[in-house]
Amino acid sequence: MNKKQGPLLSERFEVAFNQVHEALKDIVQIKDDRFVVLVKVGAKKYQMIDTYKKDLEQYARLRNAIVHEKMEVGFYIAEPNAKVVSHIEKIANVFSRPNYALSIATKNVVYFNYQDSILKVTAAIKKYGYSKFPIYKNKICIGLLTAGSIVKWMAQNMESNLVNLSDIHVSDIMKYEKEQPIEIVSKDINIFDVENIFEKAHKKKRKLEGVIITENGEADEAPLGIVTAWDLIEIDYTVE
Repeated sequence: MNKKQGPLLSERFEVAFNQVHEALKDIVQIKDDRFVVLVKVGAKKYQMIDTYKKDLEQYARLRNAIVHEKMEVGFYIAEPNAKVVSHIEKIANVFSRPNYALSIATKNVVYFNYQDSILKVTAAIKKYGYSKFPIYKNKICIGLLTAGSIVKWMAQNMESNLVNLSDIHVSDIMKYEKEQPIEIVSKDINIFDVENIFEKAHKKKRKLEGVIITENGEADEAPLGIVTAWDLIEIDYTVE
């Protein structure tokens, strides 16, 4: 290799490929660590891997052709083009970064006390456009109050097409939440673990409304962020 010219494209490709392979092992965590198997299994579980599935399968074939036909250390019989090398390096960068779930979470979470007036909640809905709010009772998070439950309460308590909310509290509406479908996790959790939480809930036919992120994953801590299934769907992992 000429030091003035820098690494060969084939060497850069192999380095990036190995970085992606190591990242896949950490993310997918199965006993079979073959690249193509990790891609296939991982794509079924994680949006990020599915985004690059076709590219990675092609790069696996290219990698085999390059490495297996290498004549000697540092000498490759073929060179990938610069566009391919640049793309796999970008993928390696995406796969290798921490991907903290807090990065995709809704920040500045608005939350309420069990005995708060429901008028405070409706004001927050109008101001922020949120539809889910963590509820605390005796300083412990007990679940989410959803806009859907407020509508259910209103439908059953309407008189002459009017609803009086002046004396209604969060506690009255929480009775319409059949369960408290949340998980509370610490701020160091990554996106893949949050995806797993939603996947496990789905397999159990349990509708998980959200994952609340706190400093240490404790129910008595203020929420730092909240992740819903929509947040996971809307992640954009594409690179140019």
